[in-house]
Amino acid sequence: MCGIVAAVASRNIAPVLVEGLRKLEYRGYDSAGLALLNPGLTRLRSVGRVAELAAQAEGQSAQLGIAHTRWATHGVPSERNAHPHISGGLAVVHNGIIENYAEIKQELVAAGYAFTSDTDTEVIAHLMQEALKTATDLFEAVQRTTRRLVGAYAIAVLHEGEERVVVSRHGAPLLLGLGEDGNYAASDASALLQVTRRMIYLEEGDVAELRRDGYRIVGASVDNTWTVVQRQIHVSTLSADAVELGDYSHYMQKEIFEQPQALAATLEMIGGAQTFSPNLFGVSAPEMFADVSAVLIIACGTSYHAGLVARYWIEQIAGLPCTVEVASEYRYRISVPNPAQLVVAISQSGETADTLACVKYAKTLGMGKTLALCNVPESAIVRECALRFLTRAGPEIGVASTKAFTTQLAALFLLAATLAKQAGRLTGADEAGYLVALRHLPVAVQKVLALEPGIAAWARLFADKHHALFLGRGPHYPIALEGALKLKEISYIHAEAYPAGELKHGPLALVDKEMPVISVAPNDALLEKLKSNLKEVAARGGELYVFADADSAVQEEDGLHILRLPEHYGALSPVLHVVPLQLLAYHAALVKGTDVDKPRNLAKSVTVE
Repeated sequence: MCGIVAAVASRNIAPVLVEGLRKLEYRGYDSAGLALLNPGLTRLRSVGRVAELAAQAEGQSAQLGIAHTRWATHGVPSERNAHPHISGGLAVVHNGIIENYAEIKQELVAAGYAFTSDTDTEVIAHLMQEALKTATDLFEAVQRTTRRLVGAYAIAVLHEGEERVVVSRHGAPLLLGLGEDGNYAASDASALLQVTRRMIYLEEGDVAELRRDGYRIVGASVDNTWTVVQRQIHVSTLSADAVELGDYSHYMQKEIFEQPQALAATLEMIGGAQTFSPNLFGVSAPEMFADVSAVLIIACGTSYHAGLVARYWIEQIAGLPCTVEVASEYRYRISVPNPAQLVVAISQSGETADTLACVKYAKTLGMGKTLALCNVPESAIVRECALRFLTRAGPEIGVASTKAFTTQLAALFLLAATLAKQAGRLTGADEAGYLVALRHLPVAVQKVLALEPGIAAWARLFADKHHALFLGRGPHYPIALEGALKLKEISYIHAEAYPAGELKHGPLALVDKEMPVISVAPNDALLEKLKSNLKEVAARGGELYVFADADSAVQEEDGLHILRLPEHYGALSPVLHVVPLQLLAYHAALVKGTDVDKPRNLAKSVTVE
């Protein structure tokens, strides 16, 4: 999760690179660096925020350069591990994980190359330097090198004596910016809006050469030969300020519809991966995960619901016992510490006081295996934990969390699969299937969003009610909890959620025609049980609103309304089924005329106990 900016122009590009890094700082925050060619190679690197690098770069001038802001996966945050990495007169920056770096490093050490960092990126620099011995130029050297790399990468390279920057991508985003005075590349369009809005989004495997007066792109064909290709030029409409409301009526609506791209950003590191790597969670993760015997998840509110879903995944896929604790309760009771337990702290803001206090408490009990799952770099919980994974939801302004929740679920599934891989419980077929499903997840969520008109119609039917009941079974019970929370947060309709099997143990007494019952009905092993529970509601005159999979054998009838999701999504079904519940709460609030983004009595970031 790093940011790349590159430029070759007829102007001084040093301030352009620094400003681009500022815009990408959410992507990486532990170190930053740049390499300038004027005419010799100058490298500047710093640990910490981009501001520190900016101070070093003051007064620098060049017309060709690359820059990087880093989130560590291989090698601790330090100047020696900061990008760019250099080999001879060549400098490279890299976003991603090279899975076969150990094998390549061994080969390069045998060839006489000395390594000065702990990163996987340095093998790219030395491998390209080796390729330059026989390649005609840098462009060919990059092509040869990328054929050797396994994993995800976006790279930008420059070489002394060559007036060009060469870039390539596989499984990690990279785009070109076409300017009036030169050409640029970056991980995100926001970094280039300062110089151009004309963008080219590179496709998987593309290698591109940038010069002041032009560019060329080649793509690898099925027989592994390179062909010059043309990619469409897009005129970016992206706002320079990510917190602008744009064409949406409310931030909550905007953020619900941003979920496909938020999920894609969160999962970008597995875009070209062939396996689940513990390095996604930090440099110490392989060692820490090796002897994990259990998982403890600590969170509040929506993040707690994400943890409840994860419990099903971790126990089923990884075979590890998993406990989920409400943070405000955990440290105030006597518990049994387990030093071999992985403590996972989930927080959108990274500043949630109860969750932060629980992490500190767990550490005093000797539980040092701590992982922060958070949306905000450099937040308190991230700093407190030994490991971290940043969900890439972007700024979330609405108090009722939406895209933060679904990105948390995606990250927790990654964790479950990674722990399973580490424990030797993941078959090759399951691993491949999970990777495919995760990559398709943004598209699947986009299809669910198309149900909005039908959901809005449902909201008009019961927005005047004072109470609602949500039902789910298995991993969809926490989704019912999240749906109830969203409804009461922004519409002020009292809502409760129960496992559907608990209806006859009390909640059924509440059911009548004035209390709508909303149920999640995926086509899973519990569907037949759930159908019996729905019959219990119908027999008491309850009005049912059911979100079913396309192939769920639930039929619409009087008092039973059904909306079908476009596809069944197996283990990842909870991610899809929460989206219509978010839309239901949003449209119910619209009908009631409440303040959607700023509901009464609530705040976005809870920084007090």
